[in-house]
Amino acid sequence: MIEVRHLTRVFRTYKKRPGFWGGVRGLFRREFEETAAAKDVSFDIAEGEFVGFLGPNGAGKTTTLKMLSGLIYPTSGTARVAGFDPTKRENAYRRLFALVLGQKNQLWWDLPAIESFNLLCAIYGLPANEFKASLDELVTLLDVGKKLNVMVRELSLGERMKMELIAALIHRPRVLFLDEPTIGLDVVSQKAVRQFLRDYNRRHRVTILLTSHYMADIKELCDRVIVIHKGTKIYDGALDRLETAGGARQKIITFLPALAGTLSLANGLPAGARGTSPAFPDTWQSRHGTTTRSDDGKFTLRVPVDQVVAVSQEILSAGPVADITIEDVPLEDVIAELFTSQK
Repeated sequence: MIEVRHLTRVFRTYKKRPGFWGGVRGLFRREFEETAAAKDVSFDIAEGEFVGFLGPNGAGKTTTLKMLSGLIYPTSGTARVAGFDPTKRENAYRRLFALVLGQKNQLWWDLPAIESFNLLCAIYGLPANEFKASLDELVTLLDVGKKLNVMVRELSLGERMKMELIAALIHRPRVLFLDEPTIGLDVVSQKAVRQFLRDYNRRHRVTILLTSHYMADIKELCDRVIVIHKGTKIYDGALDRLETAGGARQKIITFLPALAGTLSLANGLPAGARGTSPAFPDTWQSRHGTTTRSDDGKFTLRVPVDQVVAVSQEILSAGPVADITIEDVPLEDVIAELFTSQK
């Protein structure tokens, strides 16, 4: 459905010198700086896939989505979406995709959302029966039937985003580009939007490319992720394999010595109580890796997966333990380390 080959976009910006005379000098001699927002990016996305598009601020995610939407032209490289070249901006292609920008509105601010939907119906030339069926389905899935006649500026942020999704999907596109659709939403609204996107993708097999800084969005919706950093693709594959992209997969082991746990459950750890467990003094270190200790008396170790059993046995044999947990390394930390390794 989406084919991207060596896509590159270079922005040329004017560097103005400070002060009045700096502006005068700029009239005669200008200095420019070139920044590659996207650099030789290539990937393929099959029909019906839900792919996460990750990267830090300024990595080139939004620029790539805008090139795929035909809003900006690439400096070099090619892209095809459902067989169309986005740079030609053909009407047939415009009917085929939708773009949702979490920080920009497409609805009329001072009109009820239903008025904007009716306008979109006329723009896309939708038959009345198709428009009604599509609108009814989306309104039901997002549970906003009572808000259709409320002015957009009077809606909450979560309600506005739901209306934006309806506006994007009213013509039933085959491709959906989402740029941080849950930004600024509360936990309940984020969950509702994620549930809707998951159900809609399964029901209509819409191809979705999602950018988000909320890892909960990615983990719940995407099986595959593409990661770019400084405009360059650094990872493309299954989400569950991302943890090993920068090296061996690891786990985090956290435990609380029994004596410290008893004290903390009472009235909190008294001053100087951290070292009260003979088996686990402040300087206790595992033989299998670096150990840190927090102010509440808990020890934390980060170890390779194949050493989890050995480390757990070492901890339990060293002394009494009140609590122990074994968790995956947070996805945010994995991605941050991946970015760091690329510097």
